[in-house]
Amino acid sequence: MLLTMQKLFARAFAYLFYIFSGVIVISSIYSAIISYHTHPEFIDAIIKLINSNIIALAVFELAMVIHKEYGNEDQHDVIMLLRRTLPRFIGTVCVALALEGLIMVIKYSQMDMAGNLIYPVGIIASAGVLLLSLSFFLKYVPKPKEE
Repeated sequence: MLLTMQKLFARAFAYLFYIFSGVIVISSIYSAIISYHTHPEFIDAIIKLINSNIIALAVFELAMVIHKEYGNEDQHDVIMLLRRTLPRFIGTVCVALALEGLIMVIKYSQMDMAGNLIYPVGIIASAGVLLLSLSFFLKYVPKPKEE
């Protein structure tokens, strides 16, 4: 009974996140078109589109992890489950953070706002810290037994 409830909720959350991801993609395209028509700065429209789609990608990856790991298999070993799913999700988040930081660096340098460059540097540094944390986690968590 408990296992079927877990599968039911996992699939419900996964499909909910799939829907959110699709809505974010459609909304970002619509927003970029509207933004381009109101003030035709092509670079600004593209930056907004990339920002929103990075978020959509992270939400989609989360949905895939939930659907694959919690909705299909009957696995109870939480450590092994985390060891498999965490690298994919954290990798996606790190890519999203790094891209966001790089986009902010380009944007602030074009607008001559060098004083605000501390924010994108902090974002890029946090992506590095997140990757280091993931490496420590993977190093010190028990490896799966070969059967």
